[in-house]
Amino acid sequence: MASSSVTSTSIMSSMFHSPKRPSQGTRRKELMSKCSYGGGADFSSILSYSLSVSRNLSSSKLAFEPCEGYYNSNLLSESLAFFGEKDFSFFGYKYVSNTRRQRQKDPTAHSGKTRPVAVQVAEEVTINKRPLMKQRRVVVTGMGVVTPLGHDPDVFYNNLLEGVSGISEIEAFDCTKFPTRIAGEIKSLLTEGWVAPKLSKRADKFIVYLITAGKKALADGGITIEVMGEIDISRCGVVIGSALGGMRVFSDGVEALRTSYKKMNPFSVPFATTSMGSAILAMDLLPNLQGWMGPNYSISTACATSNFCILNAANHIIRGETDMMLCGGSEAAIIPIGLGGFAACGALSQRNSEPTKASSPWDINRDGFVIGEGAGVLLLEELEHAQRRGANIYAEFLGGSFTCDAYHMTEPHPDGAGIALCIENALSQSGVNREDVNYVNAYATSTPTDLQEYQALIHCFGNNPELRVNSTKSMIGHLLGASGAVEAVATIKAIQTGFVHPNINLENPDAGVDMNVLVGPKKEKLDIKVALSNSFGFGGHNSSILFAPFK
Repeated sequence: MASSSVTSTSIMSSMFHSPKRPSQGTRRKELMSKCSYGGGADFSSILSYSLSVSRNLSSSKLAFEPCEGYYNSNLLSESLAFFGEKDFSFFGYKYVSNTRRQRQKDPTAHSGKTRPVAVQVAEEVTINKRPLMKQRRVVVTGMGVVTPLGHDPDVFYNNLLEGVSGISEIEAFDCTKFPTRIAGEIKSLLTEGWVAPKLSKRADKFIVYLITAGKKALADGGITIEVMGEIDISRCGVVIGSALGGMRVFSDGVEALRTSYKKMNPFSVPFATTSMGSAILAMDLLPNLQGWMGPNYSISTACATSNFCILNAANHIIRGETDMMLCGGSEAAIIPIGLGGFAACGALSQRNSEPTKASSPWDINRDGFVIGEGAGVLLLEELEHAQRRGANIYAEFLGGSFTCDAYHMTEPHPDGAGIALCIENALSQSGVNREDVNYVNAYATSTPTDLQEYQALIHCFGNNPELRVNSTKSMIGHLLGASGAVEAVATIKAIQTGFVHPNINLENPDAGVDMNVLVGPKKEKLDIKVALSNSFGFGGHNSSILFAPFK
């Protein structure tokens, strides 16, 4: 440890004694040049290298080591200099300014004589490394849904297996002046026993759906008052997101503001915030008990929101930070501004005369997606924690990945490169052979972009004769930020029941689509080895999650 003291002393000396220090601008240029790609490096080689590094990191199971560069005296002193002349404290070392006025007051500054400096030897630096531990496995022990086809996972999935459509005419408001007048609308929801009456009336629907689905997932997972008293609440968290958040509350606030701010709902801002649902759920899990105090936040990545939340929640468990996580997504955008916004960009189906046939992924006559609403929540748990309390295990989370197309605001890359990369990364991170994936719950939204995902799936799994692909959106529409979680529930129910639901409205497949890959108009029996659930979103957000039967 003596070397530690020597290093710290040299750091202090390099900071205090610099008789010919270059200007601030020169230092910045030098430091930035060290952070550049390095000379005339070819961008394609840089990208190739980055991808290989990404894959290596993802397969390393997050076993990151501290960067030794931070402990290098030259790099540290240059880094401190980059921040300018003001006092700056970094890793416990205080960088004291040495301005021109101070040098003028000090006769030894330019005399060539050594100036005595009181150097305090820094404390020995110790790096507390987390002890190596075996890979923590993550399982699904509870599920909750609020959907156009039912508010119980069994009811919801049975309706999917029977090919029932949840698309109908909108009843919540007068939409006769809109080009689209249909949606996957929730006609009724009994919140008694799940959401406090006052909160149910005041909060935005996305929060009401989220709390209801979250508490149902908790109940489905067997988390009773007795169990809550036994678990470590500091190691339990909530990560449930929303793409659009409290649009109704915000819209109502804008209308009230036209009269006066005094007419606004005082909860307008809190209830419009996407993270408020997770926060309220953590506070109000069970009556008269302290809520979950672990990680609590939301993620908003458009229609990929739910998958991002599920992946992050699982990573908290894998890293040993938590034992249980409620995760998923919620959305309630079937209001005038939501319907009008999507209609304005020409994204919605206008097959108003045939609502149940409007959502038709991969069909050549598809004319846009059908907006839906609802919520889906999974209870993820560390395997040994679940086994100790005798939990019912539905499936195992194997891993996943997320990427960005970096191509267009609303369209995926024409050849599906970002989607394929996401799937490949998910397989690599999970250690799953592509031949083992024989079921995909696709993102397919009934828009032209269905083909990009299909091409990516064929690229990754086309040699598997057992591969079966379907789209839950053909029956419930597109639930936006909640779609990934609701479809994850459908994927897990397929694993549990051994049946995959049909693709309805697929009467005339688009050119290049192989019906030997897509599930037909009837449910099919399938012994699922590994299932893939895809979700993508505006902005090029891609996400893929792998589930498997628990063994």
